[in-house]
Amino acid sequence: MKFINYTVVKLSIFLTLGIIVAHYFPFSPSVIFFIAIGSFALLLVSWFTSKRQLQPSVFFGISAYCCFFCIGALNYSLRLPEFQPNHYAKTIVVNTPQTLQLKIKEVLKPDLFNQKYIAQVAVLDGKKTSGRVLLNVQKDSSNVRFTIDDILLVVSEVVEVPEPLNPYQFNYSNYLKTLDVHHQLRIASGDIITSLSGIWTLRGLAETFRSQLIEKLQETKLKTDERAIVQALVLGYRNDIDKEVYEAYAAAGAIHILAVSGLHVGILYVLLSGLLGPLNRFRRGALFKSLFILCLLWCFALVAGLSPSVVRAVTMFSFFSIAKASRRPTNSINTLFLSYFTLLLITPHWLFHVGFQLSYLAVFFILWIQPKLYQMYFPKNYLLKKVWSIFTVTMAAQLGIVPLSLYYFHQFPGLFLLTNLVVLPLLGLLLMGGIVVVVLAAFNILPEAITTSFNFLVELLNRFIGWIAQQEAFLFEDISFSEARVITSYLVITSLLLMWKKFSPRRLIYNLLCLGLFFGVLLFEKKHYSQQQLVVFQKNRQTLLGYKNGESLLLFGSDTTSNQKNKYPIKSYLVAQHITQISETAIPLYLRFKNKKILILDSLGVYPTSEPIDIVVFTKSPKLHLDRLLDSLQPDLIVADGSNYPSYVSRWRTTCEKRKLPFHHTGSKGAFVLE
Repeated sequence: MKFINYTVVKLSIFLTLGIIVAHYFPFSPSVIFFIAIGSFALLLVSWFTSKRQLQPSVFFGISAYCCFFCIGALNYSLRLPEFQPNHYAKTIVVNTPQTLQLKIKEVLKPDLFNQKYIAQVAVLDGKKTSGRVLLNVQKDSSNVRFTIDDILLVVSEVVEVPEPLNPYQFNYSNYLKTLDVHHQLRIASGDIITSLSGIWTLRGLAETFRSQLIEKLQETKLKTDERAIVQALVLGYRNDIDKEVYEAYAAAGAIHILAVSGLHVGILYVLLSGLLGPLNRFRRGALFKSLFILCLLWCFALVAGLSPSVVRAVTMFSFFSIAKASRRPTNSINTLFLSYFTLLLITPHWLFHVGFQLSYLAVFFILWIQPKLYQMYFPKNYLLKKVWSIFTVTMAAQLGIVPLSLYYFHQFPGLFLLTNLVVLPLLGLLLMGGIVVVVLAAFNILPEAITTSFNFLVELLNRFIGWIAQQEAFLFEDISFSEARVITSYLVITSLLLMWKKFSPRRLIYNLLCLGLFFGVLLFEKKHYSQQQLVVFQKNRQTLLGYKNGESLLLFGSDTTSNQKNKYPIKSYLVAQHITQISETAIPLYLRFKNKKILILDSLGVYPTSEPIDIVVFTKSPKLHLDRLLDSLQPDLIVADGSNYPSYVSRWRTTCEKRKLPFHHTGSKGAFVLE
């Protein structure tokens, strides 16, 4: 790696560390600012004292890294609500409807009951504010829909996005925080006082243009599934993709082709470079070629609605195009880290986006190890060369993203290699064909022959993906992979690759240490997951308890005929806790867990009057005199699950508060876990 600028790589790493520390350990920006000032002063002093030396001093490097660490932490911290003087969160009145002026910033995929948007709070109760909220507009007969840049005046209560109520569930609240969204509104169309079109932004224009193209495509003779695929490939619009088709792509390991990302932009970049290759023959032709590619890539981003994933991908390849136009000695990894560094300076929250992480890891591993993989075999046949190239690119990318994929998606498609060998060559054809279809449809001149051909190609792709998805023996699901495993896995992968590229005793020792650390994590987790646990899950109108003993789980439920294994909230619990055996039985009256006596009362409310009880669990709204029960059984804790009436829960809570007795309602505090 002759031209890698290791300084850029190291500065990017310390910028990343600063963002991570500020995310998990938030503290005042003033503290970070003073640390940054001190680091910068040390940097200047060390630079003046060592500027006549060939090599900078150690203090110069340490102070430079500290500066960029502080830049990352400060850049992230200043965007948090508590450190923004005009953020709407400082004007919220709890449990009180307020008047808000909102500007739609992003249109999200609707759910069964609501249209969903991300909106900026411009004014709250007459005061100018900043910050973004999740806006849920209840679906009704009016079917009102808004688009980016629309301005709404609404009356609503600003509430927090609820945390998950069961262990190991997807935390939608934390996900929204990575989008800089910290609260939500739930309104009906009647709560909207007025709505109008605001001043257009570039993102709004792009969204409007994309919507018009989608309407044009709907007027063509493209089939429903095929039209949904071209909308996803070219326009980055996935809302019309059938659920079964989407699940088939996920099972086949081809879900990445349904979201416009670095893969699509990379293919487009390669295709444009080939098509515009003749420009290299002219004077300054390479410069004009790079600038032309740059313009076309951003036009593609505009057509795709300027979504964050598209902007990130186009920015990445814009740096590659500029690097080629400069004609200076450089390296692709250096260029990659420059784009990474720039994007994190602009939007530090992107570091926590799954797409951002997977895209940069995949590209980094392709640039790092694919050339060496490719040199392991030199096929003479042209077709074999292309197949071998796709094989090495796929293996390099998969090696880079597999730990994160297991962590986020808990599955591994065993036929990913076969899928990519077929899909990647076809994807370039589909992408270019899709662009042609969209352009011709926009001018209402799409010939039927092109429509028929494109329908055939996409249908062929869908059939192949469907066949791959049906090979269930090669789809490994419900794989538990913790954060500790992700970190140690990357340490092992990196150490192995370094030793493979250039063997040395020091790298061997580093590899052995990383392997020891990885197996140490496995042993620690095995010991941790072998512990016993009793859980009262939160499930509306139902009672569900679980007793975990090592890798087995015994479920107590009111309906033992239903298979709870693949249902909410059990499935994610099974994966996270490494459960391999599960059984179901009826709910008992008594349970004993680690010397604690647990009484479970149902709607009959029948209980003994003599034996003391440690914990009482209320289910199905038992009709009883709580004070009398407390005097008789003298429990240490009362637990009420989601099957109880809210009015009963409120009355029980009041009684427990008067008697200073702990009360746990799973509907408000989440599942009750006893270890």
